[in-house]
Amino acid sequence: MARSQRRFVCESCGAVQPRWMGKCPECGEWNTLVETIVQDAPPTVSGRAPETVLSSRPQPVTDIALSGDQRYPVPMEELNRVLGGGIVPGGVVLIGGDPGIGKSTLLLQLADQVARAYGPVLYASGEESLHQLKMRAERLGIRTPNLLMLAETRLEQIMGHVEQTRPRMTIVDSIQAVYADGVKSTAGSVTQVRESAAALLRQAKELDVPTFLVGHVTKTGAIAGPRVLEHIVDAVLYLEGERFHSFRLLRSVKNRYGSTNEVGVFEMRENGLVEVTNPSQVFLEERIGQATGSTVAVTMEGTRPILVEVQALVSQGNPERPYRTCNGIDYNRMVLLIAVLTKRVGLRLSSQDVFVNVVGGLRINEPAVDLAVAVAIASSFYNRPVMADLAMFGEVGLAGELRSVGQPERRLREAAKLGFGRVLVPRAAQSALLRGDGTEPLGARSLADAVSLALAGDQDES
Repeated sequence: MARSQRRFVCESCGAVQPRWMGKCPECGEWNTLVETIVQDAPPTVSGRAPETVLSSRPQPVTDIALSGDQRYPVPMEELNRVLGGGIVPGGVVLIGGDPGIGKSTLLLQLADQVARAYGPVLYASGEESLHQLKMRAERLGIRTPNLLMLAETRLEQIMGHVEQTRPRMTIVDSIQAVYADGVKSTAGSVTQVRESAAALLRQAKELDVPTFLVGHVTKTGAIAGPRVLEHIVDAVLYLEGERFHSFRLLRSVKNRYGSTNEVGVFEMRENGLVEVTNPSQVFLEERIGQATGSTVAVTMEGTRPILVEVQALVSQGNPERPYRTCNGIDYNRMVLLIAVLTKRVGLRLSSQDVFVNVVGGLRINEPAVDLAVAVAIASSFYNRPVMADLAMFGEVGLAGELRSVGQPERRLREAAKLGFGRVLVPRAAQSALLRGDGTEPLGARSLADAVSLALAGDQDES
């Protein structure tokens, strides 16, 4: 006969402990262990596992037939790009992001487009009433009769409506608000989130209904709940951006049906999220050409090249404890570049306050932005502007050398498209680049050479 035992499950990492502890020994988080009732498997007489009746059989991969609709694209091209070309029938997608970033707005707009193009869509909200959903739909201009709204938190009810209506797409907002009757714990707990997501996954595969789940995030930015939640779904998307900036980036960190190297760019407006088809032009439209401490970096967001403005400000600070801060790049990377500029280029930054900012609220993680950050700091230190028609990309090493980065040809073409006549690149990459569309690649072997080239225009004009 099966016995029930009390166990304590960590809400952060999902580890199971036999007793309560203030700190989880697996992940180190405090006050995350929640009491859960666990059912032991009934013992067998012989001690062997009971026999299993096989209800399915393996098939050769060559004999498996594909369904007719392998994907169906949506009019939102930026979302199509991130999903890998469209929505996969039966796929389960988890979307996370900070509170108020626009997750529900994005999915409501997606639901409207799918409902108008393909058929009924079921939007199940566990956090808003039908009246609140209607108000948000009116604000976004959504009046599609095929968009079916449901205010429900009980899992069995949601799945029953999916079974009855057979929609072309299901949206559950959010998975942390849903609870199953058979699980004896509160909504949002580790067990509830795991079991609810697994049940929705099974139904999505059986009915071939694509399902989108909204997930809350922790203070560190990770999806709240057990890590298994991200493992069982087919794709995990993150909507990123500063709440006080209008631009949003939709990134894919997992995608079983496409690449994780794509990114979608949106702008938040009064009527919802609007696609940004040419983000480089948007991020540079307010740039002042002859400002000191301003450079243009050619960075890659997935397979898409984007030109962004990098600003730096160097001013006299406390010699004993200079202040450094940055927005949009890694702090430790900025400190490394300051050290290289001091040691290899000869800039006396030990007593200077240094501020670095990536315009537009973007966050850049790739090392190709190193050169633009370092040159921007040097430009502000010398109080001399960089050549107005110069863009740049390259990684900076500890010896002050410039190293090549990936896809230089695509970066050069994007710079040429926006009218930049010259692109400062590592010397090793210059030979592989062909001059085209009026853009000339300038090669530099070291950071010192790059600073001299970038600031030479000011001397020539004077």
